[in-house]
Amino acid sequence: MKVTITPSNKISGQVKVPGDKSISHRLAMLGAIAERKTTINRFSTSADCTSTLNCLRQLGVQIETMAPDQVVIAGRGLWGLRPSTETLDAGNSGSTIRMLSGILAGQDFLTKISGDASLRNRPMSRIIDPLSQMGAWIEATQDSTPPLSIRGGTLRSLDYSMPVASAQVKSAILLAGLYANGETWIREPERTRNHTELALQQFGVEVSLSQEAIGIRGGQKLLGIETIVPGDISSAAFLIAATLLIPNSETIIENVGLNPGRRGIVDILIQMGGSIEILRETLLGGEAVGDLRIRSSPLQGGSLTGSLIPQIIDEIPILAVLATKTKDGLIIRDATELRVKESNRIKSIVENLRAMGATVEEYEDGMAIPGQQPLQGALVTSQGDHRIAMAFAIAGLVAKGTTTIEDGHCAAISFPGFYRLLERLTSS
Repeated sequence: MKVTITPSNKISGQVKVPGDKSISHRLAMLGAIAERKTTINRFSTSADCTSTLNCLRQLGVQIETMAPDQVVIAGRGLWGLRPSTETLDAGNSGSTIRMLSGILAGQDFLTKISGDASLRNRPMSRIIDPLSQMGAWIEATQDSTPPLSIRGGTLRSLDYSMPVASAQVKSAILLAGLYANGETWIREPERTRNHTELALQQFGVEVSLSQEAIGIRGGQKLLGIETIVPGDISSAAFLIAATLLIPNSETIIENVGLNPGRRGIVDILIQMGGSIEILRETLLGGEAVGDLRIRSSPLQGGSLTGSLIPQIIDEIPILAVLATKTKDGLIIRDATELRVKESNRIKSIVENLRAMGATVEEYEDGMAIPGQQPLQGALVTSQGDHRIAMAFAIAGLVAKGTTTIEDGHCAAISFPGFYRLLERLTSS
């Protein structure tokens, strides 16, 4: 379905964004293998997190939705999951299939898990290799893509150096480590978001942390909790960008997650000259949370490379749009991971920016985008990728003329109600 965006001359208001998708996935999975009940408030209502809940239900977990964003999970304990008679459907969610595979690797029954056409094209060798080394049997296509067939049981502990920084892969190994006969250690080339470590600690699991590695001891019991999910900083990023770009604008976004491994987008934009103020910062379930006040302001530009990239990997599509309006433009490198997301995001960004009249140089691992470029409304395509759809909705707000996004409603994969909220903020 196509979505049409027209230019806006102001954005303002005070809003909340949906609960953090990354945290919601993890809390639901841990609640399923915990003992006793877990209640999660402000659970993400995204399609991706619904896929996680549906997969857990297929594994025999009783889950009640008490309100649109409150779920109650009756934990079955580490060994209480039941085999599903049907293939688990992870939908479009890479988080679901990769992290849940860590739990499935510890089960002594066969499970088949797959997803939509996009997910079936995403490589899974990064989880297949370490989980196989731990003793799980995993079968995939010749290209190491889904569907995956997984049979596990009691696993061997592992000392694993990750070739590429990935929070999803780290999480899959940590979850499998709960089923291992010893202590599993993971070494990252770059630090990634630590939502899984914090969530495990909420459930009473001891996690060993050092500068060099993260460790987990197998066989630890998880105890159910009641918790609140912070607002999703990756969703907030689109509203932050719109406010910075559109003159005479100001928004306040409440209760946003500010985990040090995720707030890179905020820190980078402040360094580029963005007027972003953090208010009432506190801790919620071990996660940093605060309100953001954003005011329109000129941005300088710069270079995004190296250890910054894992912190902002989901925000690069909107940063690329912002780059066209900065003084000096942006160079983005070391982001090859973008080519194996929901779409080839480097290609999607480059093609859509060029369709809107911008000059972009494409690299294998990123792009260079000059600043001070006018954008022209155009027909762009999301490639079914929610972050591409939302990034180019913001581009449409600052373009001249009308922008039409093909398959724009895929935004609901992570941000249900995105377009309604954008309309409210731009019409207030």
